[in-house]
Amino acid sequence: MSLAQTSLSYYLPAHVTYNESIPTPKELLGYEIGDWHVSHDQLVSYMKAMDAASDRITLVEYARTHENRPLLLLTISSPDNHRQIEGIKQKHQQLTDPNVSGKLDISNMPAVIWMGYSVHGNEPSGSNASLLAVYHLAAAQGPEIERLLRETVILVDPSINPDGLHRFSTWVNSNRGKNLVTDPNNREFSETWPGGRTNHYWFDLNRDWLPLQHPESRGRLAKFHEWKPNLLTDHHEMGTNSTFFFQPGIPSRNHPLSPAKAFEITKKISTYHAKALDKIGSFYYTEESYDDFYYGKGSTYPDVNGAVGILFEQASSRGHAQESVNGVLTFPFTIRNQFTTTLSSLEAVQNMRQEMLEHQRTFYQQSVKEGAKAGAAAYIFGTEKDAMRAYHLAEIMQQHQIQLHRPKQNITVGNMTYTPENAYIVPLAQPQYRLIEAMFEKRTKFQDSLFYDISAWTFPLAFNLDCATLKNTKDAGPRLDQIVKPTGTLEGGQNHYAYAFEWHGYYAPRALYQLQELGIQTRVATNRFSTVNGQSFDYGSILIPVTGQSLPPDSLYTHLQNIAQSNGITIYSLSTGLNSEGVSLGSPTMLNLKQPKVVMVVEGGVSYLDAGEIWHLLDDRFGMQVTLLTQDRLNRANLSRYNTIILPDGSFNDISTSGREKLRSWVQGGGTLVATGNSLRWLASNNLGEFNFRTTTGTGAKTVQGLYADLENARGAQQIGGAIFDTRLDLSHPLGYGYTKSQLPIFRNSTLFLERSQNPYANPLMYTADPLQAGYISNHNYANLKSSAAIGVSAIGSGRVIGIVDNPNFRAFWYGTNKLFLNSLFFGQIISGASAR
Repeated sequence: MSLAQTSLSYYLPAHVTYNESIPTPKELLGYEIGDWHVSHDQLVSYMKAMDAASDRITLVEYARTHENRPLLLLTISSPDNHRQIEGIKQKHQQLTDPNVSGKLDISNMPAVIWMGYSVHGNEPSGSNASLLAVYHLAAAQGPEIERLLRETVILVDPSINPDGLHRFSTWVNSNRGKNLVTDPNNREFSETWPGGRTNHYWFDLNRDWLPLQHPESRGRLAKFHEWKPNLLTDHHEMGTNSTFFFQPGIPSRNHPLSPAKAFEITKKISTYHAKALDKIGSFYYTEESYDDFYYGKGSTYPDVNGAVGILFEQASSRGHAQESVNGVLTFPFTIRNQFTTTLSSLEAVQNMRQEMLEHQRTFYQQSVKEGAKAGAAAYIFGTEKDAMRAYHLAEIMQQHQIQLHRPKQNITVGNMTYTPENAYIVPLAQPQYRLIEAMFEKRTKFQDSLFYDISAWTFPLAFNLDCATLKNTKDAGPRLDQIVKPTGTLEGGQNHYAYAFEWHGYYAPRALYQLQELGIQTRVATNRFSTVNGQSFDYGSILIPVTGQSLPPDSLYTHLQNIAQSNGITIYSLSTGLNSEGVSLGSPTMLNLKQPKVVMVVEGGVSYLDAGEIWHLLDDRFGMQVTLLTQDRLNRANLSRYNTIILPDGSFNDISTSGREKLRSWVQGGGTLVATGNSLRWLASNNLGEFNFRTTTGTGAKTVQGLYADLENARGAQQIGGAIFDTRLDLSHPLGYGYTKSQLPIFRNSTLFLERSQNPYANPLMYTADPLQAGYISNHNYANLKSSAAIGVSAIGSGRVIGIVDNPNFRAFWYGTNKLFLNSLFFGQIISGASAR
């Protein structure tokens, strides 16, 4: 197929004149839109040029990616609106404040529309369509565009995921010939692992609107709440053989906390999209495939914030032109559909402006009333031994504009005492009541048994925090304007004997790694002990002798002070090795530790999402070095430089027979092999550890004739898209160090069920007999899950294989189980062979 130039008229609406002083994309990029995939730097250059050329546009950089690329937001409106933009913004924010919103006159208030493009980097038609959107809004002339700009403020986020877009555009542009090859087998359409969908750490940013674990999301959300848009459009792509989708999605899968009015407005807006796509002859569908349940997605988060989110899914050319069941799908065609629905969205909001503004006002007024009528006055959450996890949850909540308070004094609920230092109070009678409920609820009953994404995300469970309801807020202190990060201390001053800290703090592993990086010798307590001055130390406490270190005592003391402060832990000065209870400091149960030398195997059949979560945890959050080793290179690599190897969820068929033998010999020699998810199946099939699994076949019922039309839904109902379950943890086991309660909530999104070992010490974490805490699971899967093993430890020679069935690092916000994974890296070396299978 020869390369045919696509003219700008292919995209733009007919009978519209354009200001010739505004540069077209081709004038600045050197090619017509759709002929090449725009790179992120080109996109930024064009947007900056448009900012300079048009008095309708102002541009700001709202964040930087992990790879230091700028994220941009363009504010587009009439010049007159720009002159009073802060006043417009202030009034729009007041519309979400029930204390003042009732007095506002919305008859002339502009609606605010957020246009978000290509959160997935390899779904590029959105970002390329943003070029057209900005050009059209800057250059179009006539009474229609002037009225639109007068009655709306349009916010354009041209590339939500710059790192992914750069990765993908580089791939397809470098693998395109002068003559387009439409054969689906062509290399252009087969990105190398991990592909361009994700950000730098291989995260799906369209799942991060609620967890807010990445700079892209945090910066974007700050702007979202600065503006409080009425409509947010979210432009995606789907399979090549599809057509075009726009919301509403499947009605039975709407989240119950979202108001019915949001779906009513979505339905009305859909008629504008249908009319626009009919006009250009594009096929489409709606109310199928997708849903509005998980609030961490860009098209659903607005629904619980007084706005409306709209998902668009365009069949993807995955390059420049590709054969499909609908004929050859060209890149320009995909861009045109995205641009067309951009215009139909603008038309809808302009015509429905007052209705959408009124919906926003009513939403927040009703939210406060509903919160005041709730069965409780507030939630309180915290934890006794680790203020850092509570802080990180509070930090997330404040970014979501949720009002928080500290207790004025200790509050005891049940067996838990919440303190002003370690706890937070969340009143329910506040504008973000619905979002609070979405973050705290433990829903187990659902209208539908299928979910496009996860079915539960209860944040106190994710952070493994104590949480309770309060009948009143009389013990709540003033509202917190800023969440202050906890800092640690070194107690007892300098001495010449030893120091120690408990393993409870979230960043205790980072503190240990920093000590090991300095060459400081460390030991771990495998028993509890108490000092003569009454200080108690739990399993897993870290001991730092003063003598025998490479650093002089003064320097060691200074480093310990800094490490304690930055990691929010308390390090204690110990002046004697004779303890009042438990073992003495010189006990043989105080085991020497080696610094983890970590390699993670990637590519091939490895899940890039799971691997990315591990990489982010170790590299970004805990400051640890981790080598990313491809499967084919493992076959040739010298493994002796590592003592810890990680196999993320996935398959490892690119490891050769000799590579597997090398891996076995490495474990036998004392290495720690840590595996998660389905990599346990690969280990079991290659005799690298003893792991047996419960069957997942059948439905648990007598076979009867089924209706073929129900086949897809019946299969889907047997998937565990994501739910939360209760487990029982052995606190004395090295993998349980740092935990204070044996009950541990864990996230599960697979149907992998591990049989319990005959060795009673080989399964330090097990599911309880009735484990469901939140989310959906079928009866058949639930029967398999009950009382099964969540972790299995296997011995091979002098080494250990640690199999973790579920994902302890899910989407970077599952803080409560991160320590399970980190313990396997730091303490796998000390697990007794007698405790393994």
